[in-house]
Amino acid sequence: MSQKTEAPLENDNLRDDETLTRSVDAAAELTTPEAIEDFALGDDYALNPEYISLVIDAADRGDGMRLRELLDALHPADIADLLGFLSEDYREEVIPWIPADHIAEILTELDEDIREEVVETLHPQDLAEVLQELDSDDAAAVFEDLEEDQRLAVLAVMPEAERAAIGASMAYEEETAGRLMQREVMAAPSFWSVGQTIDRMREGGDDLPELFFDIYVLDPSHKPLGAVPVSVLMRARREMALTQLMDPVTEIRVDQDQEEVAYIFEKYHLISAPVVDSSGRLVGQVTVDDIVNIIQEESQEDMLALAGVSDSGRDASIFGVVKSRFWWLLINLGTAVLASSVIGLFQDAIAKLVALAVLNPICASMGGNAGTQTLTVAVRALATRELNAANLLRTVWREIAAGVLNGLAFALVMGVVTMLWFHDPKMALVIGLAMVINLFAAAMAGILIPLGLDRLGYDPAASATVFVTTVTDCVGFFSFLGLAVIILL
Repeated sequence: MSQKTEAPLENDNLRDDETLTRSVDAAAELTTPEAIEDFALGDDYALNPEYISLVIDAADRGDGMRLRELLDALHPADIADLLGFLSEDYREEVIPWIPADHIAEILTELDEDIREEVVETLHPQDLAEVLQELDSDDAAAVFEDLEEDQRLAVLAVMPEAERAAIGASMAYEEETAGRLMQREVMAAPSFWSVGQTIDRMREGGDDLPELFFDIYVLDPSHKPLGAVPVSVLMRARREMALTQLMDPVTEIRVDQDQEEVAYIFEKYHLISAPVVDSSGRLVGQVTVDDIVNIIQEESQEDMLALAGVSDSGRDASIFGVVKSRFWWLLINLGTAVLASSVIGLFQDAIAKLVALAVLNPICASMGGNAGTQTLTVAVRALATRELNAANLLRTVWREIAAGVLNGLAFALVMGVVTMLWFHDPKMALVIGLAMVINLFAAAMAGILIPLGLDRLGYDPAASATVFVTTVTDCVGFFSFLGLAVIILL
């Protein structure tokens, strides 16, 4: 391997002399998988930076066997995390030494860009075998990210049954239960006994999931009647009928949005749930491990959307980061120009009374902060289904009342500050009244704008912020300067 002439930006903080010396010394002592794993992970299960230094050092030296030794001791999820910390150059050196039996599990843990790098190193036949090792939902997720030529090459060497399973999963819309579900389920007819079910489970077979929590009891038309938890089944007598043990199930429609599915799981504390087609027939199941990922993804999307950015990932280029943020900043520039035009209407008044220029930003800034607070609460309530027609008026009244009371409180505070600063009771009155007006407007905008966007079918997390801040800036500037013209000039 050729020596790197310049350490990647991601690893600059790992390559100082002191860290490298400790890493080299520690490397000599790490001879067992247990020792390597203990060294690699901290108490919080995050990767130790010094372990990453060991990997980089082995890559620099071209020591493939050492790389294999360091990687083989880690859980697939930790290897996926490691690849995220490395630059593209170092990943090229590390990927070939990943244990083959870890590839399948690692692919499901990787970011899309890094997954593509790993997939490119695999022959279509090897990739087809990897997909066959995965549950149908994970296989579909990996297959979805492949290039068209890669998809065709993999399908060409894949057995007919697996090819049909992936095709069936890909037929459903993205971010729906059909795409999320795994097709392998443990199901039994309603006339079976506990003993028959246990015997079927022991026989195994490719049609059974690797991990499952419930046995779905089906009627003759293949519709779920109920479910028997595995823990209940194993404690029951063999001769008992499944219908005596089963509990009602919460069915998921195959076309339901994954956010709705996550909400159902969270609300009813589900571990798994059957997925049914339009006729009510069982076609798969969704398990809680998939839901945890969905909840994390959706919450991260909402958090980033509130700031007007996208998830660029740890390996994003500078141009990619700039591109993802440019248009949002351009929109904000437009709203800033609009707010400044409001100030321009009162430039003569500002020229006569310099104190207006000093106090003018305070009212707008307070309104923006108050509006963001209300907006955040409203977006969270909409996302968790805590806000609907039943409590809409009560919630709107609560937020508006809170805005007015905060406005009165800060009107008093700013009135005192203005008196001490400028010794002008009229100026104190102006800033106080403007503060009440703008915090009232902030509360109105913060609750009504996301409600309106949600009713129109837009994501309030992604688009409400710019509208709320525009309202608070314009109202803040106009109320303060307008009152100043009326009262002071």
